[in-house]
Amino acid sequence: MSGRLQGKYAAITGGAGGIGRAMAAGYIAEGATVCIADRSLEAAAAAACELGPQAHACALDVAEMASIAAFTDFTAARGGLDILVNNAAVFDLAPIADITEASYDRLFAVNVKGLLFTLQAVARQMIANGRRGRIINMASQAGRRGEALVGVYCATKAAVISLTQSAGLDLIRHGIRVNAISPGVVDTPMWQEVDALFAKYESLPVGEKKRQVGLAVPYGRMGRPDDLVGAAIFLASDEAEYVVAQTLNVDGGNCMN
Repeated sequence: MSGRLQGKYAAITGGAGGIGRAMAAGYIAEGATVCIADRSLEAAAAAACELGPQAHACALDVAEMASIAAFTDFTAARGGLDILVNNAAVFDLAPIADITEASYDRLFAVNVKGLLFTLQAVARQMIANGRRGRIINMASQAGRRGEALVGVYCATKAAVISLTQSAGLDLIRHGIRVNAISPGVVDTPMWQEVDALFAKYESLPVGEKKRQVGLAVPYGRMGRPDDLVGAAIFLASDEAEYVVAQTLNVDGGNCMN
C-alpha cells in the first residue's frame, strides 16, 4: 500500500462485515482512520477491535433520522469526515404478485432514503468544514437492469445510481466528489439469505442458485469482498479527482455500459 489516504477520516456504513469490512481494512492499510458504522454496535466494535487502533465503532441505523444525526455528531466530534462509503443495504425478493408493502417500505427505507439522508448529513458536514470530501455509494448490477424476482431491490439500486448522478452534479461545486461502485454477485454472508429466497421461488436445492450465478460470471467466479477494495480506494483518493457522478462496474464482466 502507498498511503494514498494518509490522514483521512472515513466512515463506512454497514461496515461490520462483508464488503464494508473489507473496504475498512483497505482504507486503514492506505493510512486512513475508519469509523465502522453499523446497526449492530456490538458487531461494529468487534470489527474495529480486529482492525486495530485506526478503527473505531459507531451505532448507525440509516433508516432512522435520529440515528443519522447522532452519527454525524459522533464524526464531527472527531474532526469531521473526509470520506463516506454508503454501504448499508438490505435485500428481499419475490414475484411481482407477491411483493408486500412491508418489504417495499423496508428496502426503500434503507437502500434509498437511508443512503440519501446519510449522504446529505455528511455533505452538510463537509461543506461546513470546507472539506473537499469524497462520497461513494454502493449500487449494484441489479440497478442496471430489471430481474423477474428482484423488482423492488433492482428499483432501489437504480435509484442509487440516479441519486449518485444528481448528488455528484450538485456537490462538485463544493469540491465534494460523489461516485458509486456497482458490484455484481459477491460472496458474502448475505448470499445465504439470497440463495435461500431463490431456492424457495425457483424450486432449487439450497446452494444451486449461488453455483449458477458464479458460473455465469464472465470472469469465472463470484466476486469476493476484496475485489471491491481497489475501486473504493481509487474513488476515495486524489487519483480520482476528475471522476464525478460516475458508477463504476466491478462485476467480473457481468454488465457493460
